[in-house]
Amino acid sequence: MEQCASVEREVDRVLQKFLTYGQHCEQSLEELLHYVGQLRAELASAALQGTPLSATLSLVMSQCCRKIKDTVQKLASDHKDIHSSVSRVGKAIDRNFDSEICGVVSDAVWDSREKQQQVLQMAIVEHLYQQGMLSVAEELCQESTLNVDLDFKQPFLELNRILEALHEQDLGPALEWAVSHRQRLLELNSSLEFKLHRLHFIRLLAGGPEKQLEALSYARHFQPFARLHQREIQVMMGSLVYLRLGLEKSPYCHLLDNSHWAEICETFTRDACSLLGLSVESPLSVSFASGCVALPVLMNIKAVIEQRQCTGVWSHKDELPIEIELGMKCWYHSVFACPILRQQTSDSNPPIKLICGHVISRDALNKLINGGKLKCPYCPMEQNPADGKRIIF
Repeated sequence: MEQCASVEREVDRVLQKFLTYGQHCEQSLEELLHYVGQLRAELASAALQGTPLSATLSLVMSQCCRKIKDTVQKLASDHKDIHSSVSRVGKAIDRNFDSEICGVVSDAVWDSREKQQQVLQMAIVEHLYQQGMLSVAEELCQESTLNVDLDFKQPFLELNRILEALHEQDLGPALEWAVSHRQRLLELNSSLEFKLHRLHFIRLLAGGPEKQLEALSYARHFQPFARLHQREIQVMMGSLVYLRLGLEKSPYCHLLDNSHWAEICETFTRDACSLLGLSVESPLSVSFASGCVALPVLMNIKAVIEQRQCTGVWSHKDELPIEIELGMKCWYHSVFACPILRQQTSDSNPPIKLICGHVISRDALNKLINGGKLKCPYCPMEQNPADGKRIIF
């Protein structure tokens, strides 16, 4: 963090210089324009009178030219000083960060450089689609000649269209989508449709007594949700008592809180992504956040490996030399580490369940075979190695 703070201080200095230079430049040019404008008016007046150019005006014109030249030189000098400040930011980055971070990952991770570039471009395009930056994503596809199928784009287009409507407090598209996907949302135990109807009901309540009959009529939409959301429905019905006095000054004023709109956007994004088979966060943002945590540790490990000259320790492209804790947020699937070899299992070395119920890796099983028989390392049961079954977590 100290390295980041050091670079940030240099950036702040540059930004402050840019601000000061911009203000000084604008003020100097305005003064110069005003001075030149006055001189021009005097010259025009002398020309109309038909009088020859006086010695005084000639002197003033010479002074004006000199002033313009001095002002331009001063602004150029100040601008040059900013260039040196910008270069100091680059030096601060070089001084505080290791530029050779690519050496942390072996080139063998990728099948080819073209494959690496394609995967990276696809990750960026998906991130742009997920963030709603559709035009930027399309431009990148054209410039990189990346062919993105329409079926891939469609979920993002629909998701962003509905989210834009929610940001404008238009519930129509989201309600239409929730009703059309009602059965699948119920299978996810989602309360999205109820929350959308509740928010629409609250908007009617905010309309005052004139909307009371319309609100009562709309309350019929709560019937399918009465069993699971009885308490919330009772609260909304109770708020009708205070409608004429104003909900803002009632015990139900929390219903008018604007945080409900942020909550409905978050709920819709989570449930819609789950339904459409998308991640709530783009793979690019998850990878970037994980890399920020893992990279310092990996660079330290790499330095130790090179120092002790044991480069063969880290040779597998699908695993790391040590375990790095990224937090529960980055847990997406179960993993199994062999209790015998202390290695995480993989497709080439899967977990094997023995007859006795204990689980070890295939590599461990092969090493424990003695005379065609296998003795479980945890219990005395002897068994045929062929009876072991591969399991999938």
